[in-house]
Amino acid sequence: MSHSSASTDLLQTPLNALHLELGARMVPFAGYSMPVQYPAGLMAEHHHTRAAAGLFDVSHMGQLTLSGPDAAAAFESLMPVDVIDLPVGKQRYGLLLNDEGGIIDDLMFVNRGSDIFVIVNGACKHGDLAHIVERIGKRCTVESQFDRALLALQGPQAVTALQRLLPGVEKLVFMTGAAFTWNGADLFVTRSGYTGEDGCEISLPAASADAFARALLAQPEVKPIGLGARNSLRLEAGLCLYGNDIDTTTTPVEATLNWAMQKVRRTGGARAGGFPGAARVLGQLDGTEALTRKRVGLVALERVPVREHVELQSLDGQKIGEVTSGLLGPTADKPVAIGYVAPGFAAIGTRVNALVRGKAVPMEVAPMPFVPNRYFRG
Repeated sequence: MSHSSASTDLLQTPLNALHLELGARMVPFAGYSMPVQYPAGLMAEHHHTRAAAGLFDVSHMGQLTLSGPDAAAAFESLMPVDVIDLPVGKQRYGLLLNDEGGIIDDLMFVNRGSDIFVIVNGACKHGDLAHIVERIGKRCTVESQFDRALLALQGPQAVTALQRLLPGVEKLVFMTGAAFTWNGADLFVTRSGYTGEDGCEISLPAASADAFARALLAQPEVKPIGLGARNSLRLEAGLCLYGNDIDTTTTPVEATLNWAMQKVRRTGGARAGGFPGAARVLGQLDGTEALTRKRVGLVALERVPVREHVELQSLDGQKIGEVTSGLLGPTADKPVAIGYVAPGFAAIGTRVNALVRGKAVPMEVAPMPFVPNRYFRG
């Protein structure tokens, strides 16, 4: 950022004029002015994304590339994730860890053959870039592309709409990516997203973003969607929000992200360990180091929304944890939440109480996602 951190100036995405034209209510988010909702409102936007196709401006997120012959091995040294064996055109979820095994950020990366393309969270991008450069900047070329725009088109009709602009995009399956061109602009599209629905994320030059977004909004299936519905959609999908559900104090195992750590990086694997915090994380995975808490899904048994920072108690009134995200799920049609509890209370079906304004609201530990995922796997 060119201005000092003391400044309250908000950055604008390349779609700022379009958001204002569409009547969006803008809020500060990750240092940017972002649309929280449009005139239709959060509920309508949420349901439209589940039924048709919603367009999200996620240009606040950070894009970077790692290149050079040692890039995959270098990047793998920062995460408990298999980078080296990822085939060209495939995308994977990754976790940058600190030396205590805490999560610096969660991210997506794609092996593009010529480079590794990485998408990180908006509020973390400058810190992530500095961390990556400091740790592996001598082993590979690290380039930020923070000036590129990023759009997410999500929902069961997303690819139907997108293929009119980008023929061939329908050939992608979940967690794959490919390059496209549109009106002379270089685009990179991955078939994934943050809603639990089928859909794509589209990286493109800032100068082309407004025209491309308008072309998408001209499709009958597509409506603009703000941060409010983005949050309710991802929560129903059981996906973590960085800063709420995971942060530098949580390990991947506490966060129940064990699925993101491939066998090859675990104890006994061909490239076990060698990442920051490995002793702690692998110990927690093996059960040789005890967990003090686990991330769980929760459903309220009364129609009372249970929000972040609400205390969770055992039925006999002992504090056992805290809610980290929660709301009335529009599609689930019940109050859903993500939180951390002591391991003895993490089993599906366990009853706990949430303390909402001094009143005990009964909740039950439930499997996630709260709404079934509908990714397109081919």
